[in-house]
Amino acid sequence: EVQLVESGGGLVQAGGSLRLSCAASGFTFDDYAIGWFRQAPGKEREGVSCISNSDGSTYYADSVKGRFTISSDNAKNTVYLQMNSLKPGDTAVYYCAAGPILTKQFEPKKKEDEYDYWGQGTQVTVSS
Repeated sequence: EVQLVESGGGLVQAGGSLRLSCAASGFTFDDYAIGWFRQAPGKEREGVSCISNSDGSTYYADSVKGRFTISSDNAKNTVYLQMNSLKPGDTAVYYCAAGPILTKQFEPKKKEDEYDYWGQGTQVTVSS
């Protein structure tokens, strides 16, 4: 059974930091890219970042570039999203997702339909 379990969300003041974790099981971790998406109330879900578990290549949306860092611990089948300098606009439910790596050269998976498996989400709230 495939499982993606997010953790690490919470309430933080603007300017603070949080580290989200996505623990994966039930599939060959190295053959997948892991993405982080977020959905704020009343808004569409948006892609935030993704990482190739094959070669470690990464992608960041412009809105988080320079503030968020994605990393992967292949020995633990876990992907992390370190979020620094948080803003109230980062408030959302954060989801991790897994999608198969289909090409030798990394192509960032930015769309929801590129992912096969999803976690249940973790709430991040940034107060002003």
